Amino acid sequence: MNVHEIYQQLDPALVQEMFLYFREEERDLYKTSLASLAQNRKLRPVFVTKKPVTEQIAWLHKTLKMRNQDVVGEHLFQVWFMKGQQALLIDFCDGMGIEHNGEGSVEGELPETLDDEKLATTIDTLVGKHNPKLVSLYLHIFNKQTLTGWDNISKLIEEDERISLT
Repeated sequence: MNVHEIYQQLDPALVQEMFLYFREEERDLYKTSLASLAQNRKLRPVFVTKKPVTEQIAWLHKTLKMRNQDVVGEHLFQVWFMKGQQALLIDFCDGMGIEHNGEGSVEGELPETLDDEKLATTIDTLVGKHNPKLVSLYLHIFNKQTLTGWDNISKLIEEDERISLT
């Protein structure tokens, strides 16, 4: 699934949570994203910044659903997870036995294969501790970190109703 397709299926409440985090904690990124996406759509950023915050976020979400916004959209997901969702990253890495820097950033190479049993246990833990939609989003984004992803993650995303994007 491409990034714009993830945005198309993603629960708007999760998108709102992400952009409110950026607006409060990563103001420069929020402003830059808004300006960049506006410029990509041949609009002046002021057109968007004059809107109320909820309308800005709705506009950002609508724009990120477009096919040509995958690079920006994936970057935003990565920053959100690395800066705003470290507990989830740490829980995933610890559960899977993936070495990380203590903040969820993987050290070294990603494993070529993931143990099915560890993955199932880790997903159970993540769903118990975190919003299942956030877990699903993370698995989608993590699975994009290699060219073909991991078959067992792809299978879980398709079959496990607890981790549906919608």
